[in-house]
Amino acid sequence: MLIGVPRETNAGETRVAATPATLRQLAGLGYDVVVEAGAGALSSFGDDAYAAAGGTVGTAEQAWQADVVLRVNGPTVEEIANLKDGATIVALLQPALRPELVEALAQRPITALAMDAVPRISRAQSLDVLSSMANIAGYRAVIEAAHVFGRFFTGQVTAAGKVPPAKVLIAGAGVAGLAAIGAANSLGAIVRATDPRPEVADQVRSLGGEFISVMELEVSSDGYARATGEDYNRLAAEMYTEQAKDVDIIITTALIPGRPAPKLMTAEQVALMRPGSVIVDMAAAMGGNVEGSVAGKAIVTDNGVTIIGYTDLAGRLPAQASQLYGTNLVNLMKLLTPERDGQVVLDFEDVVQRSMTVVRAGERTWPPPPVQVSAAPAARAAPARVEAPVKEPRPVWVRYAVIAAGFLALWLVNAFAPDPLPSHFTVLMLAIVVGYYVIGKVHHALHTPLMSVTNAISGIIVVGAILQLGEQDDAKVRVLATVAILLASINVFGGFAVTRRMLGMFNRG
Repeated sequence: MLIGVPRETNAGETRVAATPATLRQLAGLGYDVVVEAGAGALSSFGDDAYAAAGGTVGTAEQAWQADVVLRVNGPTVEEIANLKDGATIVALLQPALRPELVEALAQRPITALAMDAVPRISRAQSLDVLSSMANIAGYRAVIEAAHVFGRFFTGQVTAAGKVPPAKVLIAGAGVAGLAAIGAANSLGAIVRATDPRPEVADQVRSLGGEFISVMELEVSSDGYARATGEDYNRLAAEMYTEQAKDVDIIITTALIPGRPAPKLMTAEQVALMRPGSVIVDMAAAMGGNVEGSVAGKAIVTDNGVTIIGYTDLAGRLPAQASQLYGTNLVNLMKLLTPERDGQVVLDFEDVVQRSMTVVRAGERTWPPPPVQVSAAPAARAAPARVEAPVKEPRPVWVRYAVIAAGFLALWLVNAFAPDPLPSHFTVLMLAIVVGYYVIGKVHHALHTPLMSVTNAISGIIVVGAILQLGEQDDAKVRVLATVAILLASINVFGGFAVTRRMLGMFNRG
């Protein structure tokens, strides 16, 4: 079968559905690929590169008349007419938001798959275009903010004075938010993040950010944020008011599937920010999280705050975005080509393929049946409660009796034992007492590394035993010294071996 890659016609679109690298992979599945001339120019992929990868550079008509058409954006009504009967088109169709496009596709005897309808299950992660593009967009949002901000992100101490680090607030810790947290932290900023899902707190901290919890909510069942209640919204508004006075940059990423973007910041809160501050509203295309943001534009408020509402953040890194999107398409084609023979086989028994199919052979199949997914951790069964036996408290006199016995033993040794045993025994007793109190103050988690290193003290035994071997003629003493050297050496080398293995767990690579 022939795969066609037409040029993108949406204004400002810089991505392309196939790169020379992904074209080779498609050819490896048994497909022939034709790319419209100039389709990859805005992504820095020339026609010669596609030809060298084994593809054919052709006209728009040849690309649209292929058996399978790969696109970034969904086709227009005019472009749908260019598809041949029985063709399959794969693109970002937004079926939930563009019912008129779904209806137009259903008027033709074709099959349409929506890359933005991939279910959120583990097996479909390699096809998840939304995550791929959100990852790029989150990174690019920080770059756009840094470009406008006009100051360092990282703090510095220079001969001309001290420069404080920038403070960044990320609203929403999904894929885009986490990418923004990582990028801002790597630039040296103080990063804070908030999200209604409590399960993302550890992810935020692992990237170097501080998680700001508004109030405790239930764990999300599918990984997506849900609409919040009045109490949460009221407390969140108070939090945004406080943060607006303190931070320099705010990046909002909040989206709710199938609904307009929730409003997180009002114009009054924006007015509290310092002149020169920056807001990047990544949800501007869906109505915006920030009051006053304009989709596709950057505006400056009366108090000097820049609100960036760019909707093409992923497209501002076109080569990388095209490569990731193209790889998602290759993974889809692998799923649709089980025999690797260049023939598309659509399996409606597969929940992934069924969820993505908007139209099949002219029959409308959207919306698909719900997919049972869960991003929440499995509930643990409550352990059976076992009543532990109640221990009787030890009488106080027992403790004092043990102490008295110790002092008595020390006095007897010092009174009757020959020299130099009394002095050695005194040192031993003091070492036991000091060691007990020192080790008792160390956290249990540190006992293993502590003891593995202090085992090197056994080297004293090795030295003493070696001296005995050289000075004593008694066979019994020499045997005991040899055994002492063997056991102490095992203790020393074993301690250092354990320490090395523990340190190796913290080495990258």
